Amino acid sequence: MASRPPPRYVVRTHDDEASRRRRRWWLGAAWLGSLALTVALTAAAGWRDAAPAGGDRRALARLAAENEDLKQQLANLQRSQQVNEIATKALRGTLAEREEEINGLRTDLGFYARLVGGDAQRQGLKVQEVHLQPVAGSTGWNLTASLTQNARRGEEVAGLLTLSVEGLRGDKVVQLDWPTLGDLAQKDGVPFRFKYFQQLHATIVLPPDFRPTRLRIHAQADGAETADRVVAWNEALGGNLTTTTSQGI
Repeated sequence: MASRPPPRYVVRTHDDEASRRRRRWWLGAAWLGSLALTVALTAAAGWRDAAPAGGDRRALARLAAENEDLKQQLANLQRSQQVNEIATKALRGTLAEREEEINGLRTDLGFYARLVGGDAQRQGLKVQEVHLQPVAGSTGWNLTASLTQNARRGEEVAGLLTLSVEGLRGDKVVQLDWPTLGDLAQKDGVPFRFKYFQQLHATIVLPPDFRPTRLRIHAQADGAETADRVVAWNEALGGNLTTTTSQGI
C-alpha cells in the first residue's frame, strides 16, 4: 500500500498561537523587569556608597582643619616658651650683674667705713682686702693687698708686707715663706707708706707640684705695730677689690 504524502497545510487552533505569544510577551516583560530591577538596585547601591564617601570627605576636611589649628597653637606655645626662656636668661644675667655690683658696693662701703673710722677713735693698721689673679701660661699669681688705718689717726705709717702660702706638696702639708715666693728685688717684703690707705701689688710664683690652700699676710710697720690676716686661697681668688687710683694716701 502506497504511503500517504504529508499534508501541505497544518491546521492549528487560534488559542494555541495566542497562548505562545502571551508566553513570549510575559517572558520578555519579566526579562525587562529583571533588567530594570538590576539597574535600580545597582543605582541604589551606588547612591548608598556615594553618600558615606561624601560624609568621610567632610569629616577628613574637619579633622585636617583641627590639625592645622593645633599645629598653629603648638607653634605659638613654642615661640612663647622661647621668648620666656630668653627673657628668663636675660633676667638671671641682670640679677647676677646686680648681685656682683652689690657685693662690690658692700666691699667699698666696708673699705671706706674702715677708712673714716665711724664711731671708732684710733684704729690701727689693717689688711683690708686681698685679691689673687693667675698669670696666664705660668704658675705665677698677681697679688693685690689693701692696707688701711683710721683717718682719725692723721699720721703716716710705713713698713713692709710679706706673705706665706700654706698648701699640699705630695701628701705633706708645707708652708712656703716670702723669700721663696717673691721677687728678689723685694726679698725683705713689699714696702708701704701711707696716711689713710694704700694698695700693694706683688707677683708670687708657686712650684708646679704645690696645691695652695690659704694665704698668711703680715704687715710690719716701722714701729711696733703689725697687722696679720689669714685668707683661704679660694676666697682670695673670688674676693671683690675696691678700685683706687691713689697710692700712699
